[in-house]
Amino acid sequence: MEEYAKNEMDYIRRYEAAGFDCQYRMVEGQIENLESKKRYSPSEITIFKEHRYEGMSDPSDMSILYVIESKDGCKGTVLASFGADGNDSINSFMNEVPDSNIKDDFMIPPDADDESK
Repeated sequence: MEEYAKNEMDYIRRYEAAGFDCQYRMVEGQIENLESKKRYSPSEITIFKEHRYEGMSDPSDMSILYVIESKDGCKGTVLASFGADGNDSINSFMNEVPDSNIKDDFMIPPDADDESK
């Protein structure tokens, strides 16, 4: 898992630029592709990376950005809140993804600010 990092939208934009442009949401215990409306079970998802975030003003306001691919090859992101006030359905779903489908090896390209250093 990734350490607590910068803004979620920074990473979402960078992943979209790298081809992870599908968007997903939880619907009735499955992940749904917002465009195609196809739904997937945990065994049909591969997790490439997780990024954790703490709230700027409240450290207990936490979220996780999941970088995923569905069985039909659509790559995208899912942002989930967690902690005391979070909806645990996405996190529970992701915890059911088989270990063989968890890669934790995808590296996003540096953003423009990183390239100049």
